[in-house]
Amino acid sequence: MQRFSALLCVAIIMPLFVLAQSRLLTIDDASNMNSKLNPANLSQLQWCPGTQHYVFVVKNCLVQGSATNKNCDTLLRLREINLRLRINNQDTLKRFPSITFNNADEFQFTNGNKVFVYDFIKNTVSVENSWPQNVENLDIDHTKRVVAYTSENNLYISVDGKQTAISEEKNPGIVFGSGRVHRNEFGIDKGTFWSPKGNYLAFYRMDETMVTDYPLVDISKRIAIVNPTKYPMAGMTSHKVTLGIYSIADAKTIYLQTDFSGITDPGSQIEYLTCISWSPDEKYIFIACLNRDQNFMQLNKYDALTGKYIKTLFTENNQAYVEPLHALEFLNGDSEKFIWQSRRDGYNHLYLYDTQGALISQLTKGSWEVTQFLRTDESGSRLFFLCNKDNPIENQLYVTNINNGKIIRITATPGTHIAKISDDGKLILDSYSSTDVARQIELLDMNGKSLRVLLANENPLKDYKLGTTSIFTLKNENNTDLYCRLIKPVDFNPEKRYPVIIYVYGGPHSQLITNSWLGGGGLFLNYLASLGYLVFTLDNRGTSNRGLEFEQAIFRNLGNNEVSDQMDGVNYLKSLSFVDSTRIGINGWSYGGFMTISMFLKFPGTFKVAVCGGPVIDWKYYEVMYGERYMDTPESNPEGYDNACLLNYVKNLKGKLLIIHDDQDNTVVPQNSLSFLKKCVDEGKQVDFFFYPGHEHNVRGKDRIHLNQKMVQYFQDFL
Repeated sequence: MQRFSALLCVAIIMPLFVLAQSRLLTIDDASNMNSKLNPANLSQLQWCPGTQHYVFVVKNCLVQGSATNKNCDTLLRLREINLRLRINNQDTLKRFPSITFNNADEFQFTNGNKVFVYDFIKNTVSVENSWPQNVENLDIDHTKRVVAYTSENNLYISVDGKQTAISEEKNPGIVFGSGRVHRNEFGIDKGTFWSPKGNYLAFYRMDETMVTDYPLVDISKRIAIVNPTKYPMAGMTSHKVTLGIYSIADAKTIYLQTDFSGITDPGSQIEYLTCISWSPDEKYIFIACLNRDQNFMQLNKYDALTGKYIKTLFTENNQAYVEPLHALEFLNGDSEKFIWQSRRDGYNHLYLYDTQGALISQLTKGSWEVTQFLRTDESGSRLFFLCNKDNPIENQLYVTNINNGKIIRITATPGTHIAKISDDGKLILDSYSSTDVARQIELLDMNGKSLRVLLANENPLKDYKLGTTSIFTLKNENNTDLYCRLIKPVDFNPEKRYPVIIYVYGGPHSQLITNSWLGGGGLFLNYLASLGYLVFTLDNRGTSNRGLEFEQAIFRNLGNNEVSDQMDGVNYLKSLSFVDSTRIGINGWSYGGFMTISMFLKFPGTFKVAVCGGPVIDWKYYEVMYGERYMDTPESNPEGYDNACLLNYVKNLKGKLLIIHDDQDNTVVPQNSLSFLKKCVDEGKQVDFFFYPGHEHNVRGKDRIHLNQKMVQYFQDFL
């Protein structure tokens, strides 16, 4: 193995020092088209299983380091992989592949439609499996390398390159193995779930034949084509989901008895299935089952061999909603104990259960949130997790001992941390950033002591002139702290008065203000500051990581408390001597589009200019799962829907408003913006509108530059 000095391990990805210059960000930079402005990183940094060795990829080489060795070893070069691929008459790679270790001696990777295994001991590359081209929802079992995938609406597996159909459904309205089940709510990001030993495949079967088709129009053909998408709006008929289990050995499928709820509340009925979890011994499947109102959840246990409902381990309910997002975490292969994440006491915490449903202990507690469960050590007694215990806008690494309940903070540096724990729990790869640190990666011991800096902080924007970013809190009407970020213009002069652009999102599952690089603000907002604008952002009630009371303050009445909090921010801005209160603009997308228009219309004359994209105009046009969680149905909450409907405020329109939408938007359907335009015509109000053809719920790629140019130009013309 070739050796590198520890210093070189850092230096190989650090740019040489360049004399500071006074460059300004360009629109291309602001649109993330210049990768050199991203903080440096160690590609594919991970632990080698069962060892205290870590690896990462640099310059197409797989490099290994350890706590005991100050030098880094080159384990493998791309050219060596390609040499063995050529020997096997396989296509070569242009860059080092994304790898997954099977054990300390081998890793697997994909190239095209094949999965390969590299064996360090034998120094070989072998083809383990293949599948047809142009398939979707690829899911590779990492024990046997069996591959699951979908084509159109059906599910298949491939074993040794041989395809087997798990479903052969002719009706396109019945979909197998899709990741868009329940429209990707409840933490769902996939539709197939391999058992721990690779003997079984669990999968979603979604019947959406009863769901309304929403027409999206593709204009790329001479005669435009209607592309219908299944879109169940709030209060309408939703799809029906079941869970199947396919046995690899028997080539048979059984379905779980999810239609038999076992619910003690007769007024409840299972509607949503999430948190799909296998027991380590492959005998049982656990599912978090929710009712349509999403205010009652039960964790059910099923026999994985027969599909029979066994028992409900426990239930959770909330007057507003219950939102299970995380699968069960079993303790190091122990099929009898697992970790459950819940916000039942108002904050997301960890609970230890046995598989009979008995609560053993609540492992974490307090007015703070566990943001990510990481793993246990090899003994299964020490649990590592990230949380915001000491600061709501930070993420720190903690460990708790199951036996004594003691919680200890490991990371000491302020900021937002991401951690990878070695299998034995004795070493930590800690990557963090803050408003002062772009990214630094360190090797820590189990007590948080830094053993080595693997990647030293380097400011990728050191040659650019940026405005000063500050993070602070304001009090709202309830005396609750609201976190804010203010970016001042380049060459700020407190004697001058500046226009303001407020960037807003404000919806659930968001936190825009964090102690991370650029304060979470990104390049586009800093670009606006370079043009002479003050750029302000506030996380209002309804946003994440502040507990249920803070989040659920918006329940059944969207656009009320969020707007109130945002206006507290506006009043603060008006109190500043360097703010031109006659030149306040606002910008947001999606929920932020809803917030932008809400503020613009509910406080006419306060904002001179508003620019928004993909706005929800009327929540009865939004989809079932998200919409009903926060608003219930239009039939059960007519007053809330009426208050939130922006069509009712068009008469207040004053100032310049630009609405942007994507013609293929299947998240916030175009009917929202088009209905707003119609209402503006009816009310005699002028509004500007722009469509982006061919895009869904955002504008990406090179077209992003066009979008950013359009928004900037609108502010420059009218603010």
